Amino acid sequence: MSVHKHDDLPAGGHCARACCLRAEGLGVTAGDQVILHDVDFHLHCGEITALIGPNGAGKSTLFKTVLGQLPHTGTIDFQQAGGRHTRPLIGYVPQSPSFDRGDPVSVLDLFTSAISDWPVFLPIPRKLRERVAACLSRVHGEALLDKRIGALSGGELQRVLLAMALEPVPHILILDEPLSGVDIEGERQLLDMLDEVRTQYDLSILLSTHDFATLEEYADKVILLQSTVLKAGRPGEVLGSPEFQQVFHLTLGRGRS
Repeated sequence: MSVHKHDDLPAGGHCARACCLRAEGLGVTAGDQVILHDVDFHLHCGEITALIGPNGAGKSTLFKTVLGQLPHTGTIDFQQAGGRHTRPLIGYVPQSPSFDRGDPVSVLDLFTSAISDWPVFLPIPRKLRERVAACLSRVHGEALLDKRIGALSGGELQRVLLAMALEPVPHILILDEPLSGVDIEGERQLLDMLDEVRTQYDLSILLSTHDFATLEEYADKVILLQSTVLKAGRPGEVLGSPEFQQVFHLTLGRGRS
């Protein structure tokens, strides 16, 4: 896999006037339970950031917070290149849903219902079919247009969900465990696709994963989360850190970028 690393990001993780989403002092509680506290991070456009942490660390809660679905303390701010502050457009890919293998719903049907009000029990107009095909072409998935959702492999389903999240093209793309249920070949294809997407559209990708083996190959930055950010930096820095070893009881990485 050929991955384009971004070495020209603002020094020290500061956004300056670059395209950036910045979270400072994020906190989320549920009743008396503190789920997240004092969470700080930056996401720069054009980079892939991997969010890692044990089960129950608050990764899904962090995603929902960035998506605006949960009340929180602290601030989330997005600025476009040049320093103009605005509300970001966010694309979201949830963990792969399961479909009945016998479900007759096609990719075209699902996509049509997601991007239009056209009733899918009626014949789908040519222009709408062409629009869906154009969306799938962003992920080289045109051949999946008429396939049944239940017949898709894990990698093909992720490709369709990714295409849906890219319509319209967002500033930030959030993926919840996109490699779950995907075989090794499909995983490589998906990672290549994410690298292509972030380069072509200069968007920021934030994904959660338990696959540490590929982090140094495709991620620009890794955030280790356990209620708060324990460590953030280049993959080698995080995977070789005492914080990572303490959380996962593993020794990985080189301890440097």
